[in-house]
Amino acid sequence: MRAMLLVNPKATTTNARTRDVLIRALGAAVELSVEETRYRGHAAALAATARAKGYDVVAVLGGDGTINETVNGLLNPVNGEDTPLGDDPSASRPAVVVIPGGSANVFARALGLPNDPVESTGAVLEALREDRRRTVGLGQALWEGQSRYFTFCSGMGYDAEVIRAVEGLRGTGRKATPTRYVNTALRHYLATDKRHPAITLTGPGIPTARGLFMAVVSNTTPWTYVGGRPVTPTPWAGFETGLDLLGLRRMGPTVLGPVIRHILTESDRLPSGRHLVQLHDEAEFTLTASRPVAFQLDGDYLGEREIVTFRSTPNALQVLV
Repeated sequence: MRAMLLVNPKATTTNARTRDVLIRALGAAVELSVEETRYRGHAAALAATARAKGYDVVAVLGGDGTINETVNGLLNPVNGEDTPLGDDPSASRPAVVVIPGGSANVFARALGLPNDPVESTGAVLEALREDRRRTVGLGQALWEGQSRYFTFCSGMGYDAEVIRAVEGLRGTGRKATPTRYVNTALRHYLATDKRHPAITLTGPGIPTARGLFMAVVSNTTPWTYVGGRPVTPTPWAGFETGLDLLGLRRMGPTVLGPVIRHILTESDRLPSGRHLVQLHDEAEFTLTASRPVAFQLDGDYLGEREIVTFRSTPNALQVLV
């Protein structure tokens, strides 16, 4: 089995010694080629090369951003042409191996992998020996002639504003810890506009919902983690279903307080409240904003947008897990 391992040398929770141990362990199990990512978008280019050269597996040692780039590199057409995919489009692409190395590692943990990279490597080696695969669906966001897949979440509004603020802090050399996200969210809440919602939800067969301050779009659950605690605004979302959404029409403490408490403590029940908008297992919908609003995808801030369409992509990827 030929495998390409993509290593993010700046991954939050790994060091050179750990990486060397993991590389030796994987190299003993497969015919391994190792590539380090050097710039934004490099993982996507390397993954596309692996697909074009017929690799069986692409392994990723990094965080959710590196995994997202890899997935997009694997799903984009090779040489500008789509490959005939049949009933199982995932079969035409290399399978993916995920070894968590970031701060949150939502995709890896949603797949049931340990959050520790060494323990996760042990689980991955077992999956390789047994050829244990899982086919998962992905989400797709489309805007202004652009398209990008996401593995676990996207969103517009307040959550993306918080991610933008944290990325700004990371640019000054600070780490993206759970405490930093929580503190940034609290500070940003005090300054955010809580009177003029901008977002409208539309879609085939979906009642129009206007006046949203934020919308969380989920391909699976949880949405994220605060340390070891899962955050589940859309607890019914899953890799085998369409997309879910939670939208907020109010941002006051009397609305946010119960919602935050619910999504931090409940794992099976939907949040409730007359100021919430919810969707489950949808194939497609669109978020339109009356002014440019912040947009994020798999925890990566992608600027301000006014119209984004979200689509479910079933059977998109095989994961060895």
